[in-house]
Amino acid sequence: MSSPDAHPFHDRERVISFAVERARRYLAKVNDLPVAPRSTEVQSIEQLCGTLPGEPEDPSTVVSMLDEFGSPATVASAGSRFFGFVQGGTLPAALGASWVVSAWDQNAALYVMSPVAAELEQAALRWTCELLGLPAECGGAIVTGATMANFSALAAARHFVLTRTGWDVEAQGLFGAPPINVVVGEEVHVSLLKALSLLGLGRDRVTRVPVDKQGRMRTDALPALNEKTILCLQAGNVNTGAFDPANEIIPLAHKAGAWVHVDGAFGLWAAASPKHRHLVTGYSQADSWATDAHKWPNVGYDCGIAIVREHSNLRAAMVVSAADLASSDHREPSHYTPEASRRARGVELWAALRSLGRSGMAELVDRTCKHARRFAAGLSSAGYEVLNDVVINQVLVSFGAPEITTSVVRRLQEEGTCWCGSTVWQGRTAMRISVSSWATTDEDVERSLAAMLQIAADCKKVSQYI
Repeated sequence: MSSPDAHPFHDRERVISFAVERARRYLAKVNDLPVAPRSTEVQSIEQLCGTLPGEPEDPSTVVSMLDEFGSPATVASAGSRFFGFVQGGTLPAALGASWVVSAWDQNAALYVMSPVAAELEQAALRWTCELLGLPAECGGAIVTGATMANFSALAAARHFVLTRTGWDVEAQGLFGAPPINVVVGEEVHVSLLKALSLLGLGRDRVTRVPVDKQGRMRTDALPALNEKTILCLQAGNVNTGAFDPANEIIPLAHKAGAWVHVDGAFGLWAAASPKHRHLVTGYSQADSWATDAHKWPNVGYDCGIAIVREHSNLRAAMVVSAADLASSDHREPSHYTPEASRRARGVELWAALRSLGRSGMAELVDRTCKHARRFAAGLSSAGYEVLNDVVINQVLVSFGAPEITTSVVRRLQEEGTCWCGSTVWQGRTAMRISVSSWATTDEDVERSLAAMLQIAADCKKVSQYI
């Protein structure tokens, strides 16, 4: 390979052009690939993982190897028939912005490091609050995903609750601190529990509130709340899509002096749709919220958002004051996030929201919910049991005995038309369909539904002879 300083720009241009062409080729065929890679394709990753070369390799060769052995081993979640884990695709504007952001190579920690990253992040946060119907005075942070969004918002909650008792948790830690009572629903998501464990509040110390058949927290089962309580509600259960009755619960919690946090990884975005906005009635009364942009808004991975009503609580929990991190009169992004050095992912969120606008975001929510209802109707009319009320983009279906449902999911993944995962919902084994991608069409739904029904019929037939 030539010396790095011989023709650096020329070499960079060649590598970028080569990489863009390989990426374009991948995206052009992604919908023709099996959604899950074959075992032989996964094994080919070994070609990339051998001994570290002793000498430099040509950058184009490196990119070529990555595409040759890596691309076939990907899960086609960038395509239009991936219905697992509530994952969106990546909008064209967000993908383009991601490439530009990578070229910029900005450190979005401080305003002085990247004015454009800081300004666009603040704009994206403001637009997010507007779309979610949250108070204009809220502050926020753009982080990696819902786990860190929950972590950040709950850190603000921890700060507020303990400050009221006279305890400075950022300076003194939790040793000897007054206890905090954390209340969650029985169907709390694991990401929130992980955030609690990272904050020293513990997974097992929570008080769990019984839920109804859709996973909604029961108002009549709430424990006693007080000013040392953090109550965590859920906007969009990961299995059923159900929403806790915030309009009933939040006033009761605030009357008792509790902080109310909302885990709304995808469900909060229902607020962007006039047709589905009623589902989030009351949620704007909370004190903090966590959501993902790489789910329904279809920003690429990774992008999560923490929002806090009184932004001073978030800043107090996250601010750094080291002498080498000079502050300015501008909002300093790293004073609101767990990280100091960080990617300018706010630019990608800005690009996605700018490209969608209000009506585009509403249409995306409505269209994916329509697709979910079509899946539910098709499966139900074929005689299979849909276990949830399909209120947004989540469908739970049982194909009979647990072993039959598990077999359907496994064979569907192997067949490759689409990808759905399995789950256990209140003791029932089910297949979960999560429709989140901007790229999914009516044709994709019908093609996927046909594959589901054919495989389910085959599995049912086989089970009769066992």
